[in-house]
Amino acid sequence: QVQLVESGGGLVQAGGSLRLSCAASGRTFNNYAVGWFRRTPGKEREFVAVMSRSGSSTYYADSVKGRFTISRDNAKNTVYLQMNSLKPEDAAVYYCAAGQSPSVVTTGYNYWGQGTQVTVSS
Repeated sequence: QVQLVESGGGLVQAGGSLRLSCAASGRTFNNYAVGWFRRTPGKEREFVAVMSRSGSSTYYADSVKGRFTISRDNAKNTVYLQMNSLKPEDAAVYYCAAGQSPSVVTTGYNYWGQGTQVTVSS
């Protein structure tokens, strides 16, 4: 089992930045690929970013490419999502997830955090 806890969400003005953190506990964190997803009311969870176990590979949704950066610190069992140049359409509940392999779909992940709210004012 892996337990994931997100933090760092909040209210930010458009153009601003936030850094989300996802702290993991349980099984060895570096055995898992990690991803970030987001969900807005009435919609399915949307892929945002993913990083491989080692951190050597990353992939981003087109909507966030160039603005968001995923990173991980395996020594701290933590994954981060740095979000810059935020737009109102980035507002959502953000979730981190862990799985055996990098994936852009929710079914590729075994473990999920509870989510953290990001609100972007225009």
